[in-house]
Amino acid sequence: MDSAETRFPGESEEYRKARADLLDAEVALRRQTEAVAEQRRQLPLGGTPLRVACPMCTSVMDAMDGEVPHVLQRMDFAAVTKAPIERFEAHAHTRGWRNLRMLSSAGTTYNRDYGAESSEHDQRPMGTVFVRRDGTVRHFWSSELFTAPLDPGQDPRHVDFLWPLWAVLDSTPAGRGDWGPSLAY
Repeated sequence: MDSAETRFPGESEEYRKARADLLDAEVALRRQTEAVAEQRRQLPLGGTPLRVACPMCTSVMDAMDGEVPHVLQRMDFAAVTKAPIERFEAHAHTRGWRNLRMLSSAGTTYNRDYGAESSEHDQRPMGTVFVRRDGTVRHFWSSELFTAPLDPGQDPRHVDFLWPLWAVLDSTPAGRGDWGPSLAY
């Protein structure tokens, strides 16, 4: 169906015009998202990592566990926490994760090195990409958006690329608001 022909039951002309304007903005956002992704793909290689891969929060991993079999068709993927691996595996069991490769950065400076730990030692979700070329693993990209200044009323959105929850909430009238995921409901 052509977007110019799209109509929903009972919609007003005012709604259709507003929806057409929104669709134009959504198309522009899709183009911008792809342009940024292409710019990211063109980054030169960074330094070699000093430690293993990175930590992610539970909600991100809840979403990623189902996606990992698809992701593994194109790349390797690991979830890392600073907690000892036994605690991470026990937590994964309670969440029902079946597909994630789990690593622990306990006893290393990895989290601090790659922005997944604040100066107060708070852990934070972070996305980091490494690449192996000519037998050497190098840092490729990390979600530095976490460190960028925030616009009023916005959160960093630095791991949204991994986390479909926010895209779903952003498509509703109330948006994401100040709600956050919980370990139990």
